[in-house]
Amino acid sequence: MHFTDTVYRNPYWPTFPLLQITQGCTHNKCKFCTMYADVPFRLQPPEWVEEDLKEIREVAPGAETIQLLSANPLALSFEKLEPILVMINKYLPNIKYIYAATRVTDICNKSVDELKRMKELGIREISLGIESGDDWTLERINKGYRSKDILEQCAKLSEAGIDFWMTFLNGVAGSEHSADHAINSAKIFNQCKPMTVGTGGLVLFPGTPLLDEANRGEFDPLSEKEMLEELKLFVENLNCDCNFITHHTVSGGNLTGPDFLSRKEKIISALDREIRHGDMDRLAYVRSSKRTL
Repeated sequence: MHFTDTVYRNPYWPTFPLLQITQGCTHNKCKFCTMYADVPFRLQPPEWVEEDLKEIREVAPGAETIQLLSANPLALSFEKLEPILVMINKYLPNIKYIYAATRVTDICNKSVDELKRMKELGIREISLGIESGDDWTLERINKGYRSKDILEQCAKLSEAGIDFWMTFLNGVAGSEHSADHAINSAKIFNQCKPMTVGTGGLVLFPGTPLLDEANRGEFDPLSEKEMLEELKLFVENLNCDCNFITHHTVSGGNLTGPDFLSRKEKIISALDREIRHGDMDRLAYVRSSKRTL
């Protein structure tokens, strides 16, 4: 298999087989991320993709799912993406689900009809690294789009029948706009109605512009308690029924699971207990131990 440099895979999707069709990230400018800092974006050579599919066919000829790599493989134009999807179906005729993480901007250059064709070829579920639905925050962290773009592109996905995840990056607005980040993100998520909402907490990794800004006093990161308060505010304002996934570990129980609306009050209660009684030193230690997104 031709895996190059850093690759990302969603651990909640089937993690075998994996197929890399691009290298790096087209944007590579988000202030909280260094994952692809030294990896220029490029298309994986087509002959590598075909060789990898032949190898996958040998070990998993009946594969029904596959996850595309790397950062945002759907950035490819429809004209370049369609032959790859056709090739996947050629070598793996039982394929049902092709998964991919991608950016909001990757949907812009595709029509609804093209998205429908992609679904026919197996693209059934994608993950969008939204991070925030608040325009001030999106600009602050240099995401490269605004909330109206999120709404427009998610509407196209819904019309095409492609399920999608949306992520909320807890703490990325800092203390100055924490409440706006939480409330406005929930408003956008509610309008988009994703199948899954995922939340992760900001870590200021070495080499990230946000850490540099924090060191210069230009970014005021949240404390562990403030992170929980922001997450609680987001959950309180989230009203779309979805699968809910969070990487926050609380002593009150597991917050992750399906049927969010039926569990919403229990999640809020668990977060409230953690805010009042949780071991913030333990949470800080867990966060400081993380080495990558």
